[in-house]
Amino acid sequence: MSETKQNGTGQASDHRNSQQMGYPVQRAVQPPVDIVEDASGITLWMDLPGVSPEKLDLQVHDANLFIKAEADVVAAEDLRLHHAELQVPRFSRTFALSTDFDTEKIQANLKDGVLKLSIPRHEKARPRRIEVQAG
Repeated sequence: MSETKQNGTGQASDHRNSQQMGYPVQRAVQPPVDIVEDASGITLWMDLPGVSPEKLDLQVHDANLFIKAEADVVAAEDLRLHHAELQVPRFSRTFALSTDFDTEKIQANLKDGVLKLSIPRHEKARPRRIEVQAG
């Protein structure tokens, strides 16, 4: 799994794929990610504070994993805004997946602001032990 290159504005350097998928090219925060791998596949954890499942969009297209999210920002009704520089946080990351992974079986879970993706390997791509016969 590798991440697509980003330019200095936080946008994908090749905007054509994002635009073709209906993702507008816009500035978005790149949330921190941890990725671990074992023989069965990879697990990805991404910090998405304030994001609800309804505001999370996960898509796989042509071996690319697109993750987009928008945080829910709720202001107290009794407060009057005098100055605002913060906008509704938008998160975006894109990863290129190897063909070793079975994108049909990706499992996603969002709990306490952390997205967990489990991406299994195809059976044929998993390492297997070969028994050696004597004689």
